[in-house]
Amino acid sequence: MEIIKNDKTYDVVIVGSGAGGGMATKILTDNGLTVALMEAGPFFDPANPDQQLHLKWPYESPRRGRGSTRAFGDYHASYGDWSLDGEPYKMKEDTKFSWWRSRMLGGRTNHWGRISLRFGPNDFKRKSIDGLGDDWPIGYDDLKPYYDKVDKYIGVSGSKENIYNEPDGFFLPPAKPRLHELYYKKGAEKAGVKVIPSRLSIVTKRINNERGVCYYCGNCGRSCGVYADFSASSCLVFPAQRNAQGRLDLYVNSMVREVAVDKNGKPNGIIYINKEDNKEYRINAKVVVLAASACESARILLNSKSTYHENGLGNSSNMVGKYLHDSTGADRMAFIPDLMNRKTYNEDGLGNMHLYSPWWLDNKKLDFPRGYHIEIAGGLGAPMYGFGFDYNSLNKFFGLEVGGYGDRVREEVKKYYGSTIYFAGRGESVPNVNNYCEIDPDTKDKYGIPVLRFNYKWSDYERKQAKHMNETFEKIVHNIGGHMLWDNEGPNYGLKNPGEIIHEVGTTRMGSDPKTSVVNEFEQLHDAKNVFVVDGGPFVSQADKNPTWTILALSWRTSEYIVQELKKQNI
Repeated sequence: MEIIKNDKTYDVVIVGSGAGGGMATKILTDNGLTVALMEAGPFFDPANPDQQLHLKWPYESPRRGRGSTRAFGDYHASYGDWSLDGEPYKMKEDTKFSWWRSRMLGGRTNHWGRISLRFGPNDFKRKSIDGLGDDWPIGYDDLKPYYDKVDKYIGVSGSKENIYNEPDGFFLPPAKPRLHELYYKKGAEKAGVKVIPSRLSIVTKRINNERGVCYYCGNCGRSCGVYADFSASSCLVFPAQRNAQGRLDLYVNSMVREVAVDKNGKPNGIIYINKEDNKEYRINAKVVVLAASACESARILLNSKSTYHENGLGNSSNMVGKYLHDSTGADRMAFIPDLMNRKTYNEDGLGNMHLYSPWWLDNKKLDFPRGYHIEIAGGLGAPMYGFGFDYNSLNKFFGLEVGGYGDRVREEVKKYYGSTIYFAGRGESVPNVNNYCEIDPDTKDKYGIPVLRFNYKWSDYERKQAKHMNETFEKIVHNIGGHMLWDNEGPNYGLKNPGEIIHEVGTTRMGSDPKTSVVNEFEQLHDAKNVFVVDGGPFVSQADKNPTWTILALSWRTSEYIVQELKKQNI
């Protein structure tokens, strides 16, 4: 196929417009560089009335919000989910891996939970603590200045708690806890579980003139039309466009296939398929920044084969794709009789929990090595068809008839609504070289690009951690007189399939030794000094925290390094 060339040469081409790519776009254009930003999906602006999803009523959907083409419902701000038409992925043997792909400007940051946690000092040095995996080549002190910058620029609500491995930041006021959260706090603290205000990248106090303030509609998963929550498009790409004065070109619906190299094997741009005409094009650039997501960036590198890079670009160590790992997850729900017959009032609040529990124990005293945090949900949020359950079934706890129709059922729904609490444990898995993604030798997508094949299995470390999650949930529920609605039996104890928490990282791991890692401490390929990876791929370990805030901080740090190295003419 003929590759159509663009005569223009950019300083930087960035692949992916999510957290890492959006931050790189903002910092690099602010420093005067010319940038081409590649996005595999369409343009998206949550404030555009034609695309706006928040503040829509259930009756505006033909299925009352239940999705037919979106896994999490008609109003969920993701173009794409566990499967994409014509873009399969494969699995080896008995692997069960779920890969979420959000094809749109801003990527997953349009619909994520906005849980914005810094990694702590221990999270960078896990091998030194428990002997498993590897330490990062950097520590918390290296990243702290960039966490500070991210807090101040984007905004995060929370409270100072002085917990060593849950570092405090620069916080906006937290939201007050709702009734179900106060019940959770009561039961958790009685069980010895720490409870603090959530740390969410939702603006609760005005920080600039471009972004609004949260008005408690609870629709963050739909992406905020007043930009009060963090999405890479509204908070990073749009400001970059306004300030770049023509130095930023946005290429949407552009599926990057590989990193291009010159006759000497040096990367000098990317090759992509324009999804609108299905033709191949080339973008020339001095520097290539990959931010397509941990697995997609690994796929691009592995498909970037040439006589100089026969095993794929950056893969002389054979480490690209290796050490893939996701957060662990196990969920339960409980019925709390004290919360029956609630007075109905507006209790929407922020688009996530107002309280949560950071890891509170010492793993040296437990039979698993890494910790987890607890997220909760409940209350009187607006119901949507397809996202609830049969409240009438709670009659079984009182020996009453389950089922029926008419006024009695309607009365029972009102009686029980708001009387349940959902628990989600989200924890740290131990990275394993045998968990990986690779190029499938037989399958290509509809664009002709070879697809990924996954190999992933949980270990007893993760299964024992999930068992502990369930035991903790049960203690908390017992303390507030509740009843569990289902059990998670062994041997997996409800442990979700790898990939289902949508926190996959580690495929282009950071390290000082080029033989055992893909990038250095500045996320720069060991094998190609002008190629960088700024998504979750460079993570050496996951921590028991959501990865987005660390992706943002690392990308800011890497972007400043790129500017310095270009000035020195080192790349």
